[in-house]
Amino acid sequence: MSSKFNDKKIIPRYGLLSLFITIGAIAVVAKAFYIMTGERDYWMAVASRQKKDSVQVKPVRGNILSCDGQLMASSLPEFKIYMDFNTLKTTGNDSLWNVKLDSIAQGLNRIFPSKSAAQFKADLTEGHNKCSKHWPIWDERIDYSTFTEVKDLPVFRLPKFKSGFHWEEFNARRRPFGSLAQRTVGDMFGAKDTARCGLELEYDSILRGTNGIIHRRKVRSKYLNITDTPPVDGADIVTTIDVQMQDIAERAVINELKEIDGRVGVAIVMDVKTGDVKAIVNMEKCFDGEYREIRNHAVSDLMEPGSVFKTASIMAVLNDGLCDTTEYVETGGGVWNMYGRDMKDHNWRRGGYGGMYLPKTLLVSSNIGVSRIIDKYYHDNPERYVQDLHNFGLTDDLHIPIPGYSPARIRYPKKNKNGQYVNWTKTTLPWMSIGYETQCPPISILTFYNAIANNGCMMRPRFVKEIVKDGQVIADYPPVVQRKQIAKPEVIKKLQIILEHVVSQGLGKKAGSDKFLVAGKTGTAQMSKGALGYKTGGTDYYLSFAGYFPANEPRYSCIVCIQKHGLPASGGGMSGVVFHNIAEGIMAQSLKLEAADARDTIGPFLPEVYNGNLHAADYVLSLLGFSVNNGWGGAFPSGDPVWGFVDENTGRLQIQREKVVPANEVPDVHGMGARDAVYIMESRGIKVILDGRGSVLQQSIGAGEPIRRGMVCRLKLG
Repeated sequence: MSSKFNDKKIIPRYGLLSLFITIGAIAVVAKAFYIMTGERDYWMAVASRQKKDSVQVKPVRGNILSCDGQLMASSLPEFKIYMDFNTLKTTGNDSLWNVKLDSIAQGLNRIFPSKSAAQFKADLTEGHNKCSKHWPIWDERIDYSTFTEVKDLPVFRLPKFKSGFHWEEFNARRRPFGSLAQRTVGDMFGAKDTARCGLELEYDSILRGTNGIIHRRKVRSKYLNITDTPPVDGADIVTTIDVQMQDIAERAVINELKEIDGRVGVAIVMDVKTGDVKAIVNMEKCFDGEYREIRNHAVSDLMEPGSVFKTASIMAVLNDGLCDTTEYVETGGGVWNMYGRDMKDHNWRRGGYGGMYLPKTLLVSSNIGVSRIIDKYYHDNPERYVQDLHNFGLTDDLHIPIPGYSPARIRYPKKNKNGQYVNWTKTTLPWMSIGYETQCPPISILTFYNAIANNGCMMRPRFVKEIVKDGQVIADYPPVVQRKQIAKPEVIKKLQIILEHVVSQGLGKKAGSDKFLVAGKTGTAQMSKGALGYKTGGTDYYLSFAGYFPANEPRYSCIVCIQKHGLPASGGGMSGVVFHNIAEGIMAQSLKLEAADARDTIGPFLPEVYNGNLHAADYVLSLLGFSVNNGWGGAFPSGDPVWGFVDENTGRLQIQREKVVPANEVPDVHGMGARDAVYIMESRGIKVILDGRGSVLQQSIGAGEPIRRGMVCRLKLG
């Protein structure tokens, strides 16, 4: 083999190869430059379809809990469902769609019966023809159980990147107790997932949590989520609301409003020692005649409080030592001219009250009596009287954590440089002393009466006790003393006695109870219509009762305010009745009685037993000392329900079981108590509306009918 290098043959070959490589390199660079410039927009669009950066992930909103940990507002997932017909075609499942379309339409009709199968088919066919990538299957949000039903339909059950079925998930806000304390707990704007009012809005930043950040990459026709910053779920808020007290107060207010055709009803219940707001009701009559919570009147209504304000006036004159309870005042025949204006007592048509001592001015709520006493001692120095009202905490900013709250407004006398009052007349003081020419929200008036019940110590109303995250308390809100002592202890004691007599002997009798002592004050005031005056278009009345119970050892204070049009109108006879019902309902909760105490020794030998859960009936009958033939001796109070009735017609108690209809049929609940009837109905997905009390007399849907989604059954009890 020759070692001589033949450069004449080799060099041209290397040169030709280098030329090809150089041309290829130039072509690659040129193509890359062209892609970067001429085709930049196209390839950027392609890249955007393969990845998504900085995608926000919403955290789970925190819960709002009652004082004992029951859910009052919670976040539950809801979904909007769509179909991507373009994906369906590109994956080759278009033929499967055509075969299964009828089955899909029928399945959707079964899940959403308000829309026919034919309508579903026509709607889906339209989306298919348009090759839509985001065609809505159902226009509204659906809950998780409904979502799983839809997802189990033909084609939809395939993987998302094959079927084209996809969804948007939302954290929907739900209140397990319905409208209970709705305006205080608050609402959400559903479409925006943002807080609207109440505690939801005030504590929005705490409840909302912090959004997370992810980026998404498309790998083999499937998006993978890669977390950059994980979301931080919202914390839970523990309120002071007691669900049972709230229910008692709400029912008491609504019943009275319906009885008297009232326009607005407010009730607040507060714990005397801590200031905890245990119940707060804000009912307003709507255009359809039903009562709902539209706005938080309890903290936002700046109204002339009327006669409940007289207690503060009497407290002022006693606390300043200007007189004592032996002060005597003449009220004449029920009409007294005060600087050119007639002041009238409520019984002026019946001749008035004549002369009386100071305590009676509150017992009978005498406008003349209170206004004459205040005018006598403060006419030349109204600043002292108004300063007393401020010192009592009536105008304090209570820092209520509910948007819309406003502190009370009480005018302070002002003089010009010549020493003349510029915002004050001779009649201002007399009318202010009986609750006019001032503006106080119900929460401020209740806080004042709560201080009297608490021996003069004013507590700030508390709505939130603590904030909890993952079972740990991260913020605590202890009770706050607003004012250590609003008046002298001996003055507070005198007023406690007078307010107790208002209920036991005076106009507040309907607020009282024969089971425990009640103290409080009635109020009936005409409502101003601004520039139109008080009587234009008829007179509107603001009826109230503020007090506390039990009077000897106060536990709870309460205020009830009702707005209504026209006569009859009575603070004691209307708001006082609501107060009575609330107080007795709350106190009944604390009673600890033995079941055997319920046995009636003079009644029928055998008791009447409602149909329903035989285990529960057997348990109660055993505790009452009755022997039940073929029973269980009260051994299974919380066992699985056994349905039937107790036959007492044979002279002895005999358990008779009944065959329960299949789970897909409406059960027969005639003769059952409300608890058992609701349980067996709702366990089968039937919503129940109760009308009356006692055992079930009628059910609006007959027994044995097939159960359909969204079915509502009205039960008449008696």
